[in-house]
Amino acid sequence: MDQGIRAVWYDLPEDQKDDYIDWLHGTYLPEILQRPGILWAAHYEVTGGGKHMDVIADHLARVDLEEVGKGKDYVLLVGAGSPHVFFKPIYEEMDAENPKTQKMLAIRLEERINVFTEEARVNGPDFDTRIHDSTPGPAIQMGSFCTMELENEWDLAAWYAQYRMPAMARMPGSINTRKMVSVAGWAKHSVMYEFTSLDARQEHFQNHESLAMDKTVWTNKIINYTIHAPGSPSVGRRIWPEVK
Repeated sequence: MDQGIRAVWYDLPEDQKDDYIDWLHGTYLPEILQRPGILWAAHYEVTGGGKHMDVIADHLARVDLEEVGKGKDYVLLVGAGSPHVFFKPIYEEMDAENPKTQKMLAIRLEERINVFTEEARVNGPDFDTRIHDSTPGPAIQMGSFCTMELENEWDLAAWYAQYRMPAMARMPGSINTRKMVSVAGWAKHSVMYEFTSLDARQEHFQNHESLAMDKTVWTNKIINYTIHAPGSPSVGRRIWPEVK
């Protein structure tokens, strides 16, 4: 099972974007898939989540630490059987062995890296649209955040177990939802929703998510005691592997 995920959020300079993406899709990611223990890789372009999500995003508290990169235009995900795959050897040390790789990775702006391990997952009604333990779906929403107080951790865990995960198991267009915690990097918590398309997310998930602004709903409590990474949650479409 793909229980380890390495996530990289970053931006790109406009004048080097095409060269970088051609290299990433044509050379780097196919090579990554040959590394021991790697099960899949996926590259997403962040498109934005729509007007309801914009309202929520504007409401969220944001981390403001110099060491936390503020990149938000792209999300690069690599999946492995265990998060320890990324540490034996250390993933970044393998990249450093190739001067060309180092040169191209240096193009990234405001990079932020996390390695997560899976806490829980639920499959949605459209789970059969992809092979188990393979590349995530054509569209994702991925949030990363911490709680403001230690005592909030218990409420957060209960909200996922009792409310959000069961809802995603029933939602049309939902492929899979993973709740994750960090092994290395900021922040402690992450959740990744996979959808059959951005349109399916827009139709079925956005109204559910917009309940966060209703003070009578449990979700409103969650968004008021969490601190999110820059750009979180990231809503985007998969640009590698190409969606058929």
